[in-house]
Amino acid sequence: IIVVTVIYQFTNIWNDFLFASAYAGTGDTMPMTVALNNVVNTSTGVVEYNVNMAAAMIAAVPTLIVYILAGRYFVRGLMAGAVKG
Repeated sequence: IIVVTVIYQFTNIWNDFLFASAYAGTGDTMPMTVALNNVVNTSTGVVEYNVNMAAAMIAAVPTLIVYILAGRYFVRGLMAGAVKG
């Protein structure tokens, strides 16, 4: 259960946009979600989908790493709660 909580909390913190854009959205302290929003909204007439997709993939990498590393514990916790004994 602790691993599930850690994964859930990490995902929520990483994807937090409103708090980040309101309080820490300037300069070098800008979180990844705010920077991704700025990359998507800075097009000058032509939408560069390749840049947008590359930025989205870079933003998704840390979350994917956490899921891959903690995946076995996540599945083990789900199976332990589902088996009657």
